Amino acid sequence: MIADADDPAPALAGAMLASYRRAIEAVAAVEPQICAAAARLAEIWERGGRCVYLGAGAAGRVAAEDAAELPGTFGLDRERIVVLLAGGGDGPSFDADAAAEDDAKAAARAVAALGDLSGDAVVAVSASGSTPYTLAGAQAARRAGAWVVGIANRRDAPLLAKADVPLALDSGAEALQGSTRLAAGVAQKCALGMISTLFGLALGHVHAGLMVNLRADNDKLQRRAIGVVATLAGVDEAAAQAALAAAGGEVKPAVLLAAGARDCACAGDYLTRSRGRLGDALNVLRNELGRGAAD
Repeated sequence: MIADADDPAPALAGAMLASYRRAIEAVAAVEPQICAAAARLAEIWERGGRCVYLGAGAAGRVAAEDAAELPGTFGLDRERIVVLLAGGGDGPSFDADAAAEDDAKAAARAVAALGDLSGDAVVAVSASGSTPYTLAGAQAARRAGAWVVGIANRRDAPLLAKADVPLALDSGAEALQGSTRLAAGVAQKCALGMISTLFGLALGHVHAGLMVNLRADNDKLQRRAIGVVATLAGVDEAAAQAALAAAGGEVKPAVLLAAGARDCACAGDYLTRSRGRLGDALNVLRNELGRGAAD
């Protein structure tokens, strides 16, 4: 097929792809800060703290999307995951209220309604890093004692100066001027996905690249849970399904049961002794089984 010289689509597509590559490179440049943020989030969560996602517009919806995945992917308590989205209540909205992005007072009220934040973490996201709602919310959260991660796509963004961990995702100019759902959004999604996944890893909910604390709320996830148990315990799917049923659908104890734990109470004890880390629990179980066989 001969390209149409008058067709602007290939040029725009190429510019978009180039901007997406810059976005990923911008995330790679702050990898150490991302790892540090995830580790700190895990510490806060293990002490009983909440994880609050804060944003407006496209950036806020990217943050809300990441937050929405945490309970299913890692089995995290929904009540401790909070989304503050300008004009959008406590979740993403397809009918965004653009004017709400400028409502700094609404952000301050939303943060104040959460009460004491001294044991909590806030992840604030804004492409410009100066969106009034997000900036005011981050400032109010800091005053209330929260530990704040700031994500912005400009190095001189005011939001970054208000954060304990500033993540400057310098993704550069957009191929479609001003459309920060594109390259900026790609960088934000990548950074947030890394933070939340490394957060899950630090909590012991990722093992061998598998989701070992997933919430199997539908057929797809139930099949995935069976596959995880079968893979990690080295058993067939029938045995994995039986172990999951015995464990009430919980993947970690099911893996231990399928691997040779005597019963659910025993599997739970291994997990308690290993602080929920399945790899450590499996090592303890296999060492004890090995000693028993030797005796």
